[in-house]
Amino acid sequence: MCDYHKPIMLREVLEGLNAAKGGTFFDATLGGGGHSFGILSASEDSYLIATDKDDEAIAEATKRLAPFKGRFELFRTDYKNYAEVLGERKLDGLLIDCGISSHQINDAARGFAYRIPDAPLDMRMDRRSALTAEQIVNEYPEERLVRLLRMYGEEQFAPSIVRNIARARLKKRITTCGELKMLTEEGIPPKFRSAACARKTFQAIRIEVNGELDGLEECIRGLVGRLKKGGRACILTFHSLEDRIVKQVFRDLSSDCECPKTLPVCVCGKKKEIELITKKPLTASEEELEANPRSKSAKLRIAEKIVE
Repeated sequence: MCDYHKPIMLREVLEGLNAAKGGTFFDATLGGGGHSFGILSASEDSYLIATDKDDEAIAEATKRLAPFKGRFELFRTDYKNYAEVLGERKLDGLLIDCGISSHQINDAARGFAYRIPDAPLDMRMDRRSALTAEQIVNEYPEERLVRLLRMYGEEQFAPSIVRNIARARLKKRITTCGELKMLTEEGIPPKFRSAACARKTFQAIRIEVNGELDGLEECIRGLVGRLKKGGRACILTFHSLEDRIVKQVFRDLSSDCECPKTLPVCVCGKKKEIELITKKPLTASEEELEANPRSKSAKLRIAEKIVE
């Protein structure tokens, strides 16, 4: 496989999907096609449908999956448009990898990384989108920016960071990742500063640019509804906001009647839809952590559909 992007927890994902059994799989976040390659390699009886908003990801995955010609379909779209892509098809397995790809981080032109000073403030996964990080940083009102950093970055120093940004943008437009990183660091008290202290700010802005959490809960519910009985859902998350949503949806779908215990019989009609395969999320092995440090924050939750 090429180094476009190393698939996180590949072995655990393939085992979680029961990929060796074959079937119809949906890779919602294709990236460079690493997980998809593994799924198609696991069984000659597998067929794959995959989506990604990034044109470069689609191009790279098309090349990587060429040996499996005729056994896959790739679509450049948001996976939340799964209904248009899947049609009436039911699934034996689905994967959502919520992470950003190594390629996107390392490509200076994409403007995702605070470690690349001259990178433009872009952060769009889909470069057809109008909204960029530069627009958010320079045009959002201060109150909205503070809410954004708190909500999506869980950044406790959001007010002082935003004050720095507001003062700076009065003088000139903020256009590079290096400028935003410097302003973020200056808004954090010295004793709390580190090499990665801008991470939360960049995460918050990236999530806003790409609408990463918008409709995530509804999408997971809808995709689980597309699984056949015995089908598996694997979801990889990389920060607490995503994981909290997945955990709550899985908990809800794996529970029965929610009527008050004072009622003699169930009136809500709620039925358990999934069985949790992982009571607690799986994390990367020591071996993988050493080979790929970006797997450090990954959490994998797996569930199995138990009803038609």
